[in-house]
Amino acid sequence: MLLSSFNRRKALERNQPNLLQGTLDLLILKAIGDGEFHGLGIARRVEQITRGTFTVRPGSLFPALHRMEEAGWLASFWGESENRRRAKFYRRTKAGERQLGIETEQWTTISHAIGHALKTN
Repeated sequence: MLLSSFNRRKALERNQPNLLQGTLDLLILKAIGDGEFHGLGIARRVEQITRGTFTVRPGSLFPALHRMEEAGWLASFWGESENRRRAKFYRRTKAGERQLGIETEQWTTISHAIGHALKTN
């Protein structure tokens, strides 16, 4: 039975917290890249780079940003958003770049292993 795009998206939304648990830091570090984004901008960028697979809600995003800032992976400053509101902007630090490399390597290994396992009988 084929699921419609809507039904597949709904299924992903129901399962998303489990999927995001181990991927949120990686996605945030990747989404920020060399730029500076406020929280909503990061959430939009994550959704964009995952082609809509992941939608990061504020209740997950802001604790993660705070934790990542405490770890030294992100730096922040206060600025003005595109709608002229005060917003906290984040950028990736050198430590964040190193962490992105570590997490990318780990997820590449994991995804290859799972891909291999799914191809076996």
